[in-house]
Amino acid sequence: MKHKKYLVQPGEKIKIKDFDPNDSSEFEGNKKDGKEAILKVNKEIEKLQELMYAEGKQRLLVVLQAMDTGGKDGVIRKVFEGVNPQGVRVAPFKTPSPLELSHDYLWRIHQQTPKKGEIVIFNRSHYEDVLPVRVLNLMPEEVWSKRYHHINEFERLLVDEGTVILKFYLNIDLEEQAGRFLARLEEPDKNWKFNPGDLEDRKLWDAYMEAYQDMLNKTSTKWAPWYVIPSNKKWYRNLLIANIVRDTLVDMEMEFPAPPPDLEKYHQQVLELVRSHEKE
Repeated sequence: MKHKKYLVQPGEKIKIKDFDPNDSSEFEGNKKDGKEAILKVNKEIEKLQELMYAEGKQRLLVVLQAMDTGGKDGVIRKVFEGVNPQGVRVAPFKTPSPLELSHDYLWRIHQQTPKKGEIVIFNRSHYEDVLPVRVLNLMPEEVWSKRYHHINEFERLLVDEGTVILKFYLNIDLEEQAGRFLARLEEPDKNWKFNPGDLEDRKLWDAYMEAYQDMLNKTSTKWAPWYVIPSNKKWYRNLLIANIVRDTLVDMEMEFPAPPPDLEKYHQQVLELVRSHEKE
């Protein structure tokens, strides 16, 4: 499954409207086939994540950004289903606390970055500081406009220190968002997800699209590029991201640590222990 067509090439200017949120062209199959394919890729991710945890040398940071109902929670559930919770962590970023506001805006972010052997998924991220901060006029332009450079250099630091970064913008359209809002209101097990404030953000859709477009164009770098993921079809969104994550982990060329010396000697000792219990 190819995914380069969804990559925002560093230095090139893209327009979000040129990316079809309904696209599923890189998979030859229907929704049922796609869901079955996700399960297979998920098993591969599970094994690769176990390898990463065992090796304890490399780090992976996955950044998810989207408009409301874009599917960040769904990606986390479906792509990382079954992974060892000792080596995978989700870091959600909501409204900053008073303590966080007393520091620079990247302070709370840096504390959540992955340690060696760990995958961390950012559910929203440092990019909130060039998205709602910009659209809702929470900071003057002279402040937030400098943050693209800050963020690029912050991510360069992480990469230079051994972190691999994947960044996904989950691309939905207004029609799909409306349908998902309706599902949250009509399905009892989704009622808790509905936030009336999301309807206010929807009124600012064009301003948000402009902010997202600038984010993609100004912060898709060689060391931490963005992918624009078509997300109207949940199964395709999940399959595409799962493939990118799996391929990235494979490319990291991880190895299990060397076993203890004289392994055969210990094998024999353990066999004798087992046999002694069988005689009892």
